[in-house]
Amino acid sequence: MNVNPKKKKRLATVSEVADMPDYPFTKSALRHLIFQAEDRVASSGDIIPGNGLKQAGVLIRIGKRVLIDLNKFDQWIENHRVGE
Repeated sequence: MNVNPKKKKRLATVSEVADMPDYPFTKSALRHLIFQAEDRVASSGDIIPGNGLKQAGVLIRIGKRVLIDLNKFDQWIENHRVGE
């Protein structure tokens, strides 16, 4: 199997991402982003839109463990850049 190094998935846990100097997120902030990844229903019955992490394929759930695809996370962050 030929794997292109640029296409190789880089996966990390929430704790690992929080410890990486490349990402300015704490564990708490990452958990908050994960919680908001999907659309949810407010107590009023209104739909609260998610932040797009799920649709972007950033999160990989295996049981209780959540892995973050760093390549897709980088792209998701770039897509949220405010105009320069």
